[in-house]
This record gives sequence, structure tokens and C-alpha cells, in this order.
Amino acid sequence: MKKRLSWSLLLTLIMGIALLAGCSDSGSASGDGEKEDDDVLKVWSFTDELKEPIKTFEEKNGVKVELTIVPIADYPTKLKPVLESGVGAPDVFTGEVAFLKQWTDRDYWENLSQEPYNADELEGDYIDYVYDLGKDSEGNVKALSWQTTPGGIFYKRSIAKEVLGTDDPGQLGEMMSSWDGLFEVGEQLKAEGYRLFPDEGAIRWFAKGEDPEPWVNEDDELVMTDAKLNYFDHAKKLREKDYTAFAPEWSPSWNASMSGPIAYNGGWEEVDEDAAASDKTEVFSYALPTWGLHSVLKPNAEDTSGDWGVTTGPVPYFWGGTWIGIYSGSEKKDLAWDFVKMMTHDEEFLTDWAKETGDVLSYKPVNEKIKDEFSEPFLNGQNNYTFFLDQAKKIEPGIVTKYDQQLDTLLGGQVIEYVDGKKTKEEAIEEFYKQVKNAYPEIKTP
Repeated sequence: MKKRLSWSLLLTLIMGIALLAGCSDSGSASGDGEKEDDDVLKVWSFTDELKEPIKTFEEKNGVKVELTIVPIADYPTKLKPVLESGVGAPDVFTGEVAFLKQWTDRDYWENLSQEPYNADELEGDYIDYVYDLGKDSEGNVKALSWQTTPGGIFYKRSIAKEVLGTDDPGQLGEMMSSWDGLFEVGEQLKAEGYRLFPDEGAIRWFAKGEDPEPWVNEDDELVMTDAKLNYFDHAKKLREKDYTAFAPEWSPSWNASMSGPIAYNGGWEEVDEDAAASDKTEVFSYALPTWGLHSVLKPNAEDTSGDWGVTTGPVPYFWGGTWIGIYSGSEKKDLAWDFVKMMTHDEEFLTDWAKETGDVLSYKPVNEKIKDEFSEPFLNGQNNYTFFLDQAKKIEPGIVTKYDQQLDTLLGGQVIEYVDGKKTKEEAIEEFYKQVKNAYPEIKTP
């Protein structure tokens, strides 16, 4: 069982970005993605979230937009040669935070700080970390984003009341505001037959958000913070204290655990009514960002609507996000900029978009007008919009590097090795340093 669980947890680290911004499937919203047409604005993305905005743009501007959707696993490798050659290149394309910083310092995106875009003048209108992520190393804006994706802890209110005596988000956040407090909640839940998190990987976002510093500093040195070192110990404690349900992210057991108890029958699955009580458990909470509510919880736990809330954990964090910009070689830059403007700072469009989709915006002028209007039925009427805006303010800008995706994966893999008892902590850390050096010889490791 241990071998199977380790593989699943490692798979979580590799596959996590695949659901970040909604479904990703090949296709186009308005025609064949390979059709050449001088009258068509071509847009490429790894997500289908642009389909409805494109319809709005076409209606308002009397133009045709062709959307090509490439699954995120293939997106960077398929888009890069197109951008470098210019053959079949889009006029507009999106980027995800996992590879955003690999692209901003290249000439793929148009410099939006220059005339006639003047995106520098918009800086004060965006949440700091979101705006900062779209810049290159010289401070030029290459891409903008309409959304912010901070995270929290989504929890089941009925379990909170039963075990902790309250389902109030503020009180629960106080209980889990430190690692000691989080583990104390885990102990209380275990005593009543519940589990704090689905698996140990749930806490990686807190380890990443705590003591935030870039993975690699200006001297090309690997920065191994105390928080990253403590990640090994916190994950080990979750396993040894039996605070998790062995249900890795994106697995069938993870999905099933959101709607009710799960049971062990060679693997965790939806509970069998005949299963012994000792073989059952129910997960209390999930570390998820803004989009997790609509793309993960609601589809998997429809029958539990109203029994959920969202609160804070030990530290703020963010997960995912979509940025958009103009291809530097496009011959339709004016029209492309019109589309980017609509997506990122058209107040009428963004107001409708936020109200229809629940997407939490990065654009402050609209947020100030609409933030108090939200009451989410799935969360028993809680205003998750204001909750996430408060969390977004606490996220440190300037800490994402082009190395993050790979280094996060390598670190997580060694944490698993330690948690599973295959390596000591020291051996796991030493192996991590070796893997970093093999992947990036230019990085100086301890």
C-alpha cells in the first residue's frame, strides 16, 4: 500500500497544474485552429474560460475570433516553436503561472509598457502580486491577468460544529493560524473518527507561502528557507499522527471524500453501507484556491451544498492563474489589444463576468463596486469574494521564478520519500540538492 500511495502523491505534484483554470481540451470557439484568415483574430490558450468572453467580443466589435485550445500538458511545447517561427502564430495567447516567468523575459509577448498600451499607468488598479507576475526582469509589463487566485481552507461546517464547537470561519481560522494549532485541530478530529486533510500534500501550499523568498536569488544560489525544511517535518507528523486519509489530489478517492465518508477496501473509495465503522473516515478540509470552489468542490460535493465554509490556514498562499498578452509578431496588435483590454480592465465586462462566474478579479476598480454583493449558497451564504480579496493583499509579490515548477516537484518528491520512511530527512534533502544541480547546473546548491 505504501508504494501505491507514494506514486499517487507524486503524481499529484506533477498533475496539479492540469486543473488550475478549468477544463482544457483541443478545439476552437469560432473555426478551425489551423485556418489562415487575415480577418480573424487568433487566440491560443490552455483553458476554455475564454470561450464566452470571445462571443462577447465578437458581438461588440463585429469581428471573428478563432480560439485554439491546447491541453496544458502540451501547451508550452506546442506554442513555443510557433512563437519562435511566427508560422501559424496567434495574435493573443495566455500563460499559466507555472511557466509564466519562462516567457516574460523572451520576446514572445509584446511590451505593454510602451506606447500605445501604457500598461504602467494601470499598476495601481491591480492586486500587487498579480500585476508583478506579468513583468519581465527589467520591469516591463508583458502580460496582464483579470483574476486573482489566493487560497484558503475549505471545511465542512457540520463536522466543525460537532468536533470544534463552532462553524464560524473567523474562529476556525484562529484555531488553525499556527502549525501547532493546525495539529491540535487534527488531533481533535481524529479522536472523533475524522481526518484533517485528504493527504500530506495538502500542506505544501502553506510551506510555499510561509517565509516567502524566491527559490533562486540574484547570485544564482538556491534559497532553502526554514519553512521548506520544516515542510519535511510537518508532512511526517501528519502521516505519523494519522491526520490524513491517504486520498491524494485528483485521485478518485480525493473526489469521493468531498461528498461524504470513504472506506478502505484495498484503496479508499466511496463508503459501502456495510463497511465496518473502523474502516470508514471522513475528510474535514481541503486546501484550495478561489477556483477550487467552482471547479472542484461543487462538481464533487453537489449534495452537500450549504455545509461548507472557507477560512485561513497558517499562512496565505496562491495557486494558479491565467495571464494574457499580445504576440510580439502579430499584425493585428490594435485588435489584439482591444481583446486584452476587455479581458483585463473593461469595467462593464468584468462586472458581468465576476457575477456570472464567481471568478475573483484582480482589477480593483470593479472589486470595490461589487465585493460586498456576494453571498455564496454553497458556503452557507458566506462572502468568499471578500475573504479571498483579503488573502490576496497578503501575498508577497516578486517571489516567483522560472525554476518554481520543477523545484517544487523535486522537493515534493523528496518529502514523500521521507514521509514513506525510504530516506532520512538528511538523505532526502541531500538528494534534492543533487537533483537540483542535475536539472540546473547554473544553480549553486548548499
